[in-house]
Amino acid sequence: MASVLGTSSTAILAPRSLSSPSSRPTAISSSLSLISGQSYGKRFYGGFGIEGKKGRSQFAVTNVATEINSVEQAQKLSKENQRPVYPFTAIVGQEEMKLCLLLNVIDPKIGGVMIMGDRGTGKSTTVRSLVDLLPEIKVVAGDPYNSDPEDPESMGVEVRESIVNGEELSITMTKINMVDLPLGATEDRVCGTIDIEKALTDGVKAFEPGLLAKANRGILYVDEVNLLDDHLVDVLLDSAASGWNTVEREGISISHPARFILIGSGNPEEGELRPQLLDRFGMHAQVGTVRDAELRVKIVEERSRFDKNPKEFRDSYMVEQEKLQQQIDSARSSLSSVQIDRELKVKISKVCSELNVDGLRGDIVINRAAKALASLKGRDSVTAEDIATVIPNCLRHRLRKDPLESIDSGLLVIEKFYEVFS
Repeated sequence: MASVLGTSSTAILAPRSLSSPSSRPTAISSSLSLISGQSYGKRFYGGFGIEGKKGRSQFAVTNVATEINSVEQAQKLSKENQRPVYPFTAIVGQEEMKLCLLLNVIDPKIGGVMIMGDRGTGKSTTVRSLVDLLPEIKVVAGDPYNSDPEDPESMGVEVRESIVNGEELSITMTKINMVDLPLGATEDRVCGTIDIEKALTDGVKAFEPGLLAKANRGILYVDEVNLLDDHLVDVLLDSAASGWNTVEREGISISHPARFILIGSGNPEEGELRPQLLDRFGMHAQVGTVRDAELRVKIVEERSRFDKNPKEFRDSYMVEQEKLQQQIDSARSSLSSVQIDRELKVKISKVCSELNVDGLRGDIVINRAAKALASLKGRDSVTAEDIATVIPNCLRHRLRKDPLESIDSGLLVIEKFYEVFS
């Protein structure tokens, strides 16, 4: 199943003998190909060219994700080779989790979703099925940070310099990225590091972007987030708080935008999440095992159909997928026109205050999530029903833990909501 939507960031490396023109390039792997007909002295954002000598092998190295001329070709190749993804509309049940994910796609400023629940309940499958529904965004062509040509806060340094110098930017439309953060990832791979190969060959310091750069203006998904190493948690906290990733190492000092929707999933039996990171998730969804026998049979049958013939199964849900994608696009475009009455805002803040919620993130997220839900339903104003739907997911993980309390924190939020809104 494709964990990253869009172009691959794997470098291309292929030998070509100058002494024997008839020799053909050898494929090193399925993601490697020959760069031909180009100047090997050309500058790339994330790679470099090596000029060969007569009678010796010549190598050209560049970055597929950032080399402007190969972006469209790489996107097409990636789409053809990616593993089939289970359709989002084919997932049975788990409405709370699906709603939280959709609201974050509509308004990324909500701040992401933390999904906790039993093993084998479709958490990872549901998150990865979002790739088919993600909308397209404007990006600067060839930029490794997916810079927004209209928003200075989401621009890389090179793009800003180009604008200052009066250069015309090449703009393209691309789908929002979904980047997987493996538990075993190193800090260098996540943050980015110095390009050792370029330093050794060209004698210059160059920055090689990491996963945070690729996830800018996209989705960063961490499966089993409660098992993530502490040093990676610290990196995520820093980037989530500021929206920028700063790298200081090996004489390199660089900052780049890193605004992403943080989605995490995990099993509470395997360990708790650090409260600092938990607070960074805008919403919290709890997933339980389906108990209804008929639903369980339906889930098993649907999964068997998908495993037997993924293409035929995906085609059967094509109409529903396209309808939901259009609904998401419409909700994103009309989100700015949705209004919420001041009286409702006061009641939201009163609920947060009486529940002793620390800080104001809860108030902000509830307002954003309620607007996104109203926009998804095609309305231009928020109702109390919208707030009742999203408020448990926005506050459940922000309440102080009471070891003697047996009632679910989501039920406490609902009780307080009806007490205040009555």
